[in-house]
Amino acid sequence: MKNLRRKLLPSLMSATFAVSALVGAAVTTTASAGPAALAPLDSIKMPIPPDNKQTDAKVELGKLLFFDPRLGGDASVSCSSCHDPEQGWAWSEDFSRGYPGTVHWRNSQSIINSQFMQRQFWAGAAASGEKQAPSAAKGGVAGNGENDIMEARLALIPEYVKRFNEVFGDKWPLIDNAWRAIASYERTLVQTDTPLDNYLKGDKSALNEEQLRGKAIYEGKGGCIQCHNGALTTNQEYVNIGVPPNTRWQEDGLAQVTFRFENYAKGQTEENYRKAKSDWGLYFRTKNDWDKGKFRVPSLRYSKYTAPYMHNGVFFTLEEVIDFYDRGGADEDGKTTLFPETKDKRIKPLGLTDDEKSDLIAFLESMSGEEMITPKPKLPEYKALFTKAELEEAVK
Repeated sequence: MKNLRRKLLPSLMSATFAVSALVGAAVTTTASAGPAALAPLDSIKMPIPPDNKQTDAKVELGKLLFFDPRLGGDASVSCSSCHDPEQGWAWSEDFSRGYPGTVHWRNSQSIINSQFMQRQFWAGAAASGEKQAPSAAKGGVAGNGENDIMEARLALIPEYVKRFNEVFGDKWPLIDNAWRAIASYERTLVQTDTPLDNYLKGDKSALNEEQLRGKAIYEGKGGCIQCHNGALTTNQEYVNIGVPPNTRWQEDGLAQVTFRFENYAKGQTEENYRKAKSDWGLYFRTKNDWDKGKFRVPSLRYSKYTAPYMHNGVFFTLEEVIDFYDRGGADEDGKTTLFPETKDKRIKPLGLTDDEKSDLIAFLESMSGEEMITPKPKLPEYKALFTKAELEEAVK
């Protein structure tokens, strides 16, 4: 047995490091190269899987499905329930809404520009929009749907039968193609006409003096550019910046149930399951101690409309976020991450003045254009299984 362990250990260690390398593959900067400069969003191309090419008909179908609660457990929760266009295409509470009778355990991220990301979710648990959609629609505290039930519902809606046939060639709607359509629709939710984009493309009047001063702080004293860089304003690293735990875990019994459920579902050991007091983040994917409390650096685009902020929604304004960074990664009571050993060394007190904070916030708001609101589509109806006359006859 000891010899077997000796033989297996190098392989296991190699596999562990391989996973870590894959997880960190999204890093776009290095210490030697320095952070990527801010750039217009339309300077990069939307990644589109070769097996899910964009078509107008597919996008139209995806929009219907995005707003349709029949892609879920009890037909009451749709993608748009947690990614509401009127709430920044997110959810304006600390934790996202959950499946009826539950509450979610993380803040809902906006899906504006989200399909540029190399991985989805706060800890990168899904490799694409095609993988993110079913993970949410079938998640225990999100959509709670079952494939066969969702497919059966779609098959009973003539408009969907017709559209799936035209778009995918399905005789009957297939659930995996529903996710492909939704991902295609989400790839159209892009904003490229922000004041910052216009400035970076040559319109020097697009930013006012306050915003230009904020840009200098962002790229200098504030150090924001270290992680929030490039066209997406994120290097897509996974970082522990010191966000304190949300006290709702202790104050809300339902949230506590969800928190324990998620820890169990994500493979915590019994010891960790019982003592955990905050979200362990990337650790759930890698099981590496050095990944505790790490989350993907979010894009700052469209953030004007997406409060509250951070993976657990502990800050409700951009002012609170700036103060958090200015204090070196701590809230107004001095609370910080429960995993100080993994806290990023780049997070340190900044010494910003009130005027500098105001300028910085003005610049952050230049990363958002006009609010993107879309009318919710009229959803197709089920096929009538019998006529009124047949029903009356059956009642007799």
